[in-house]
Amino acid sequence: MDLTKYIFKPAKHRGKAIILIQFQFDQNLIDDLRKRFPSAKWSASKKSWYLPDLPVVREVIQMSKKNNVHTKVKSIHPANQQAYLGLNEQLTLKKYSESTRRIYLAEFQHLLSLLDDYYVGDLNPKRLKDYFLYCLKVEKMSERKMNGKINAIKFFFEQVLHRPKMFFDIPRPKKPRTLPKMLSKTEVKKLFRVTTNLKHRVALQLCYGMGLRVSEVVNLKIVDIDSKRMVVHVRGAKGKKDRYVPLPKTILPELRQYYLEYRPKQYLFEGQYGNAYAKSSLQQVFRYAMQKANIKKEIGIHGLRHSYATHLLESGADMRFIQELLGRNSIKTTQVYTKVTPRSKSKITSPLDQL
Repeated sequence: MDLTKYIFKPAKHRGKAIILIQFQFDQNLIDDLRKRFPSAKWSASKKSWYLPDLPVVREVIQMSKKNNVHTKVKSIHPANQQAYLGLNEQLTLKKYSESTRRIYLAEFQHLLSLLDDYYVGDLNPKRLKDYFLYCLKVEKMSERKMNGKINAIKFFFEQVLHRPKMFFDIPRPKKPRTLPKMLSKTEVKKLFRVTTNLKHRVALQLCYGMGLRVSEVVNLKIVDIDSKRMVVHVRGAKGKKDRYVPLPKTILPELRQYYLEYRPKQYLFEGQYGNAYAKSSLQQVFRYAMQKANIKKEIGIHGLRHSYATHLLESGADMRFIQELLGRNSIKTTQVYTKVTPRSKSKITSPLDQL
């Protein structure tokens, strides 16, 4: 499909944001469009083909991204609009990830909406503490959300207003120390057995077989798979770190079968529009497989990564080695798996057995 032969325009249709696709009538152009975008629809009222206005669609058709920041800033009082834009600018300059930017801006917007016309830069430590107490006691925010909120506001005062570090002393709520949720080897086998769709099964097998985060799986590209060296290059993972992980030998036949059947062009797992497969779609695949396998545990797809680490530890792998494979900075976060594996505990003899 030659994109230069089409004109793309954002519009509204039946209350939804869409992208109109305009071009001179030519059956070949229509065929190319429908082949590239099977979900494209015809609007009789607008006399045009159209697609949903989604970030992935804009990326594929090489259209500029929506500026959600300038849309949201309109809901903020003029007294604090520049503060919101300043936070976004500094986050962009420091190249924070899209997810971190989204979280920081959302948390900061919540504060600004409560302040109304009171300038955020005039807040003193006491008023900041009152705000955090309000979030905890009145809005019942979780420890994780509170920590994200503190990080966002701390970033604004220190990085945007250039105040001294920790000019306000806010005690962070302690996160509950929960053990990682995981599946047994038998449950993992059952999960793969009931997943009959080849694409879905291979994706889940890579999650477990290499201990990858769901974001790392969907961002894998064909060039990242090195079957000669039997390694996979995981690029720009959490913390913008690259790493290599071993490619399981047992998955190679199915991986090759998948490639021949689906013929992905850039990403190993392609979405509807040729972009990376959506994380939410793969999470849904996992939930459906859990239901089909009749596994009742309350666990998300990240549990496959926990299962990988735990099963490696049970087989005698070194803790440092597991830490490197998982791409973690600290070994402390990896040591939690010792609490869910019976390997080390099995060596302990009960006093009862010594009588």
